[in-house]
Amino acid sequence: MAEDKVINLDDINYAVYKIGEWKNHYEINQIGLSKEIPVTKNTITHIKFSMDEIRSSEFSISDKKVNGFVAIAMQLNPVVQKMELDDIIELEEKEYQNILSELEGLELLGDDETLPLETDEYLIYKLEKDCHVTTSIPANEFTKQFYKDELKRIEEALD
Repeated sequence: MAEDKVINLDDINYAVYKIGEWKNHYEINQIGLSKEIPVTKNTITHIKFSMDEIRSSEFSISDKKVNGFVAIAMQLNPVVQKMELDDIIELEEKEYQNILSELEGLELLGDDETLPLETDEYLIYKLEKDCHVTTSIPANEFTKQFYKDELKRIEEALD
């Protein structure tokens, strides 16, 4: 039964978050735009890997090479679209460094702890590898509902 399932917090196949706010304000980095705050070491490792993957993607805009966060923000964020390209690049670097700093300062649950899968205290995602992409799948009803609400919030923000 799913209600009885317990996950080990050192399991690299799960990402665990609490709902909260980042200390800094972010315009560009999607990690910082989320209300999901990681609570395990493996989740932080996954976030850093994801940020590095996006940052290592390279796009040509005007006469400059920019990373994936800059390119995505320029396509989707009306605030960023009004900024000069050099300012966007500088802001992305600042946000990246701030997120790394925030990640280092988080209070984490212990790797030796367990958590019931069916909880409404933490967001739990099952991580699955599909070729070179890691997909995060909501692993319980609480996370599924939060995920749906977040997608709706993002869609409304883009309208």
